[in-house]
Amino acid sequence: MERILGLDLGSRTCGIAISDTLGMLAHGIETYRFRDDDYDRAAKHVVALINEHQIKTVVLGLPKHMNGDLGERAQISIMFKEMLEKEVPGLNVVLIDERLTTKVAQDQLIFADVSRKKRKQVIDKMAAVAILQGYLDAQ
Repeated sequence: MERILGLDLGSRTCGIAISDTLGMLAHGIETYRFRDDDYDRAAKHVVALINEHQIKTVVLGLPKHMNGDLGERAQISIMFKEMLEKEVPGLNVVLIDERLTTKVAQDQLIFADVSRKKRKQVIDKMAAVAILQGYLDAQ
């Protein structure tokens, strides 16, 4: 089975996770940092990972408001999806509701007694793991 990439896109960071070859478990790769709103640079980095790991499916968090509306951050995720699909022909980018994934990741890190400073460094990566694991579990 192919590996799947999970992304939690922010305005300055992109949390990145990848599945195992069986498509059962997600684990974090990195939190990629980029200049404010430099999504072209972020997309180039993600495309390099897609090519390196021969990814055919990417799961991208779609930040909806709690009432389900799509705001500016959601529109940026939709634009990022289109950028990736344009750069990698045949790539399947799935948008997944990411409401509360950062909270879940934060709670897991607090439970694991990770310091506040370290939590700040890995929270986006852990949110990407939560997004991807939710997708894998639903499959």
